[in-house]
Amino acid sequence: MQKYIHCFYLILFPFLSFSQELYSKSFGKQTDPAVVFLHGGPGYNSANFEVITAEALAQSGFFVVVYDRRGEGRSANVPASFTFEETFSDLSAIIEKYQVKQPTLLGHSFGGIVATLFAARNPQQVKNIVLLGAPVSLQKTFKTIIKSCKSMYQAKNDNVNLQYINALERMDAAGIEYSSYCFYHAMQNNFYSPKQPTSEAQQLYSLFGTDATLKKYASKMSYEAPQGFWKHEKYTTLNLISTIENLLKSGVIVRGIYGKDDGLYSAEQVAQLQQLLGSDQLLYWDSCSHYVFIDQRSRFITALNNWLK
Repeated sequence: MQKYIHCFYLILFPFLSFSQELYSKSFGKQTDPAVVFLHGGPGYNSANFEVITAEALAQSGFFVVVYDRRGEGRSANVPASFTFEETFSDLSAIIEKYQVKQPTLLGHSFGGIVATLFAARNPQQVKNIVLLGAPVSLQKTFKTIIKSCKSMYQAKNDNVNLQYINALERMDAAGIEYSSYCFYHAMQNNFYSPKQPTSEAQQLYSLFGTDATLKKYASKMSYEAPQGFWKHEKYTTLNLISTIENLLKSGVIVRGIYGKDDGLYSAEQVAQLQQLLGSDQLLYWDSCSHYVFIDQRSRFITALNNWLK
């Protein structure tokens, strides 16, 4: 399999007087259907998708592009203002750099927000969007996290954490502290992990202890990114329902893949999104949590082949 790799490529922006580098990498043949992976966060990177899934997806017949947003991951040294305007410019440059026409955007978690808003701004540049455990309304996600954690702490008679939850419920729901504490409790209660991982997933997750890239970057987070995007965009208050409705009307196909063990989303939230997208356009999997491309990698690759070819 021929592989095209472009690391630390040069992007020139007319509003800057100097060049800047973003980390990116590609897999597969440029003649195959193109997909661009947008990682989660803000503040994370594409290392887990790159190491575990990108090559396998390319071998199934896709041209796969991954990159880290400026100020995040392996692009952490690139000056960033953490605005959507800047992020969209970078994504346009990625698409131009790799000479892909109307790629499918794979938006994981916060990357799904970026993909949706980018497509709304540039519908001619995007063919499809696939939301991978991506929030449509973070405010609903926060309420889901709080409700689930409160129930768990009550069952354990965990009065200390119940006091934290009670304090959290009184905080400003639009504030960055509120969202940070919600995600903290989600991580503390393993909301990002499948309850009964498949044997394939267990094998893939074992790479986090042996692969050098995963060990260095997979759990690395930059705190400037969430603070910056909150300051400039108030991203934790976004609701994408009307944006998705308009995208569907414009001809952009929006699909989704979610895990039933993903504690960030209730079954009702997923059902509402499925009703919006169409019953055959959203997959909801057992033994799968937030990282659908790891928890169910084989099914993930099959789904993309069925949808995009």
